[in-house]
Amino acid sequence: MASSPVGRPTRGTTGTNRLRRNDRWIAASAAFRRAADPLVIDLGYGASGVTAFELAARLRDARKDAEVRGLEIDPARVATADLQLAELRAGRTGFPPDLRVSFARGGFEVPLPHGRRPAIIRAMNVLRQYEEADVAAAWRTMAARLAPDGLLVEGTCDEIGRVSSWIDVTPDAAPVRFTISLRLAGLERPSIVAERLPKALIHRNVPGERVHALLLDLDREWDRAAALSTFGATQRFLAAVTALRDQGWPVLGGRTRWRLGELTVPWDAVAPLGH
Repeated sequence: MASSPVGRPTRGTTGTNRLRRNDRWIAASAAFRRAADPLVIDLGYGASGVTAFELAARLRDARKDAEVRGLEIDPARVATADLQLAELRAGRTGFPPDLRVSFARGGFEVPLPHGRRPAIIRAMNVLRQYEEADVAAAWRTMAARLAPDGLLVEGTCDEIGRVSSWIDVTPDAAPVRFTISLRLAGLERPSIVAERLPKALIHRNVPGERVHALLLDLDREWDRAAALSTFGATQRFLAAVTALRDQGWPVLGGRTRWRLGELTVPWDAVAPLGH
């Protein structure tokens, strides 16, 4: 248990299934699937431990030995999550009683016993209250705790998990990928994600910046594919992403990921100018 956690308490906003899109991304990641120790940290989980329970349940579908540890700076939140965990162990929740999940006090320093290093650190909605200038230092502190092939996944989502974006960061604190993930049903324009960009990008959505160009081009191709709405929003999004790739955007992944409402590009494609 850390005596002086590094960072500031989050607002504590927590909702059932809020981080489902990010859970799915982590479960599919090579850093998790190939990890010698598939330990995943849910950093800043908020006022309830539910996101850690959901993450552990979904990861267990991919690896039976998956383990999740929730970390919070606020000791009252840790106490609440421990009470919820006791209910889970007693079989009084919808989660498996033997789920490999635990909670502790901690911040960016990611305290773990016995020198363990996590395969993944997930820090969603943690840096929103910080300044852009603080991001690199937070990344360095967290990434230094990762296993050699681990991954820091840092980003933001809306309150009900329909609009998300995140950055994949390596153990040397280098950002390598940027992903947006959208619920396609009922989507008006993909650029709605502008309100939920990670702190490293949210102030860069202005003309002349790369992330602004990406969202502008994605909206344009979404509009051009409007006729495909007859066949559903998924087909429309597939067409828009394919068109982006054909224009020269270095879109990663393939149709399996795109069908989920995901668009991933290398970090260099959206990195703030001057970085």
